[in-house]
Amino acid sequence: MGYDDLKFGVVALSAIFFVIDPLAILPIFLTITSGDTVAQRERMAKRAALAAWLTMTIFAIAGGVIFQAFGISLGAFKCAGGLMLLLMSVDMMRAQPPATKTSEEEQRESQARDDIAIFPLAIPMLAGPGAIATVMVLMSRAAWEPVATASVFVAVGITCLAAWLLMRYAARAEKLIPRTLMRALERVMGLLLAAVAVEFIADGVRNIVHPG
Repeated sequence: MGYDDLKFGVVALSAIFFVIDPLAILPIFLTITSGDTVAQRERMAKRAALAAWLTMTIFAIAGGVIFQAFGISLGAFKCAGGLMLLLMSVDMMRAQPPATKTSEEEQRESQARDDIAIFPLAIPMLAGPGAIATVMVLMSRAAWEPVATASVFVAVGITCLAAWLLMRYAARAEKLIPRTLMRALERVMGLLLAAVAVEFIADGVRNIVHPG
């Protein structure tokens, strides 16, 4: 593995982890599962993480086909994905839950549902528009080169694993991590995500100006 491969792997893991932001999901998860038992929470956490991993893996593999089917250029999608990540990063730096993941109305509706593993936990809280766009853009940059492509799938797997562990031990994690620390970490993640978003936009503009 060369330096460029290692650099791309770090960028892939950072981008996917920051856009999903498992730490920010903890308070929402605890709220919408407040009436469930520990066993039910653990079961929903596992199913949500698996569903999110499967969703992002499918979009990572089928990204090129989707571009062709809808006639979307790679540069345009990179710019759109970058803008979406930039909006999410602003919300993160303001310590507010991104509206692209879930709304207050959806959270209230979820509390009345018997099973919230697929919706809204897996989609759109974990595998939301921002995460899907990030995975597809990273796969386009990897260009199916073995090491770079593997880096994207490993990053997706690590992030979903982290999300599962945090949700599984949500009650304990929230007690161990002070709210002020969580907000500070979220702001730092937001700043780093903004940098990734700008890089996506710049890359997209380059593809549009100089196609091929």
